[in-house]
Parts: sequence; structure tokens; C-alpha cells
Amino acid sequence: MAKAMVTLPAAWLSSTSISFPRNQSGRLNPRRYSLLLTRCSTGIHSSNNAARRNPAIELDSDLYLPTPTSNSPHTSSESEGLVFDLGPRDSWDSTEIGSPVVKRYIGDNEERWYMWYHGRGSSSESDADQNNSGKIGLAVSSNGIHWTRGSQPVMSSTDVGVVMNCSKKWWAFDTRSIRPSEMVIMSSPMYSSVYWLYYTGFSSEQVEVSVQNPERFHHENTKISKIFKSLPGLACSQDGRHWARIEGDHHTGALLDVGSGKQWDSSFIAAPQVVVHASDDMRMYYYSFDAENGNFAIGVARSRDGIRWVKLGKIMGRGKKGSFDELGVRNPCVIKSRRDGNYLMAYEGVGADGKSSIGLAASEDGLKDWGRVQEEPILEASDVGHGWDNEEVRSPCMIEMEDEWRLYYVGVGKGGRTGIGMAVSEGSNIRIFGRSSPGLTL
Repeated sequence: MAKAMVTLPAAWLSSTSISFPRNQSGRLNPRRYSLLLTRCSTGIHSSNNAARRNPAIELDSDLYLPTPTSNSPHTSSESEGLVFDLGPRDSWDSTEIGSPVVKRYIGDNEERWYMWYHGRGSSSESDADQNNSGKIGLAVSSNGIHWTRGSQPVMSSTDVGVVMNCSKKWWAFDTRSIRPSEMVIMSSPMYSSVYWLYYTGFSSEQVEVSVQNPERFHHENTKISKIFKSLPGLACSQDGRHWARIEGDHHTGALLDVGSGKQWDSSFIAAPQVVVHASDDMRMYYYSFDAENGNFAIGVARSRDGIRWVKLGKIMGRGKKGSFDELGVRNPCVIKSRRDGNYLMAYEGVGADGKSSIGLAASEDGLKDWGRVQEEPILEASDVGHGWDNEEVRSPCMIEMEDEWRLYYVGVGKGGRTGIGMAVSEGSNIRIFGRSSPGLTL
């Protein structure tokens, strides 16, 4: 249990000049692209030239075919940090968005950003969709700030929009809703170069918890005691847009089952976030609700092939009384730092009031001895009265840049309205993040 504080390397604490102003409160391009994985390490036997070796995963400067919708950052202080808002009325993502999985690709003279996220539309959608409470979509950007989205399912390898729907197989674990958790590029003689998407799938089976609903994806009160059961899944793609599910050993097709009896993860398994430590060593970080102790907790599983997993146990639980994570931790985002090989975890901490902030923990090997970096969150709800994220901040996605860190997150405002925001560290100091300014451009 990670209750001890850890000391960070000096390189993670220094402040260098930063390029962002802040406020306190698919035809193929032959150019080479190096892949900077943002939520995980490089894939099995992969290299920075994986995209160049397989043109199916190259990026094109003419990528942006759809017309951007009105989700650009606003100019008021109330929208500080907001980089991706709800979709237009009656679109598939007009009611709720979240679970951002962001990836950055660097070319010779340009960069491209991909963001997979979940979305939910209004009840006016077709009857065929009304029983499904969520889909996965793809948006693209040239700078990670201004995003192009699509309102329809993707048709070609250059489209953006809906890329994955809930399963229609009655026995599957993901018939109710799906949420992206991590995307890893695998490149080896065995796998070729393909995208592997790890995701959370929800069924209509319900389980009980004693605190706030850990996965809000429907209209009901978020403090109900019953939630839809979730399990981890895997899908593969050649272009990041057209996906084929890979069935795990569980009878529902999931990669892992919940724990038995009174084990800490016997309620559900959510947010499977995968890091490649070595060619035959992959780690999956996930969370559940520990009913015995009455709090959310994070655990880890290990795999040689990314499909068959062995649980290793719980690695992090609740914070001390009065802390921002008193009721536990969830939605981990783990990064193996390029600087020194140590592991960092941005996580969602749940306070005594059920509301979430974002904290930070560290470990030398990513398996044991996880410790909180500091007592305070690195990002909390905005103190602006009518701010878009003045209720909660959730689902962190942390990215190691050249001279700083970016933190993408889900913000919750009045009435439960959601959006995706971005904060930036003060240079390489990962203890301090400031929201990006409205209308920020590069």
C-alpha cells in the first residue's frame, strides 16, 4: 500500500522555461515519423521507426478531412484549460465525453496528435443505440490543443469520428458501454505493426459499492449504490480506426475476471492501463472497489504477450484521513520515464465528499513500493465559480514532452457537464501544473 512519501529525482523538480502561457488558478507521407508513446512505453520489439516500416500506421499531412466543430478553447476564464468540449447537438458525443488516451507523433517538420475518447449522445439517437451508453471515437490535432473531430462513424483510414461500438454479442462483457484506457503499438515478427487498444467494457450486470459510482455513463444519480460491472478488453487495428476484438480467456471475452470471494477486486475491473517494460514483460494497472476496506484501489497484473495476464495484487489504496484521496485511488496513468526509467503514476484521488482530484505517485520498478509524491493533488477542481471544471477533475493522461509535462484530464462542471482539458507543468517540475490559457496557439 503506497502510503509513504517518495523523493523525486532532481530532474523531475527543476523548472525550465516553458512555451505555454498559463494562469495559476491515412495518401501516405513517405517521411519518417518517430513515435513518442505518451501513456505507455514503446511496444514489444518496437522502435521509433515502427510507423515508417509499416505505412498502414503512417500519418499524412492531409489527414484532416472533416470540418472541425465548435469545440475550440473559449476565451473566458471560465473555460481555462478546456481543449475539447462536448460535440454538437444530436451528435454521438453531445452529452458526455471522457477517458482521453492521447498519443503524439513527431515528423521531420511537423507533429500529429491522436486522441481516443469515449462519448455518449442524447436520448434522441436511434433505437438501436439507446441501449448503448457509450462509444469510442478518435479526434486529431496538429498541436494537441486544437482538435478535429467527426460526428459519424469512420469510413476510411483518414476519417475521424466513431471508431468502436459496444459489442452486439449477448454474452460479451462490453454490451453496455466501452471506454478507452490505453493504446500500445506492437511491432515484432509475431505481431507486425498494429495498434492494440486496451479498454473497459461494461455489461448490464450490476454490482454494489458503498460510495460514489466509479464509472458514470448514464443519466442517473452518480451517488447510487449499484453500478454496471466492468472488465478489461483488447482490440487490434492497422490504422487506429477499424478495430477487431481479441477475445481473452474469460467466457465473456474479457482479458481478466474479477477476484473471488473477498478479494480486493471482486466487484469489477476498470481502466486497464498497460506499460511495456521489456519485450516479454508487460504490466497492466487497473482499479477496483475494495469492499472489505470501503475504498477504491489500484492493482497490477503482468503478461508476456499482452493477452494472458496474471494478477500480482493491490499496489495502492486510500490516503490518510482528511486527504484528497481519503476514499481511495482510481484511473491510473502510468509512465516509464524516458529520463531515468523510473515509473510515475498520475491517478484520480477520491475525497471524503466523493469528488475527485488528480494526484501523483512514483516507483523505481513499477511493481512495488509505490509512494505518493506529495500530500496535495497536482491538479484539483477550478476555483472559478462557473468554471467548466469547478466540480471535479478525473481520468488523467500524462505526457512527457521535451522540456515539460502535459496533463490531459476530464473536467466536471455544474450539472455533471464534462469536457477534456489540459494542464502544463512548470518546466520539468511535475509537482506543479497550470491550466492552459484560453485560445492558446503555437
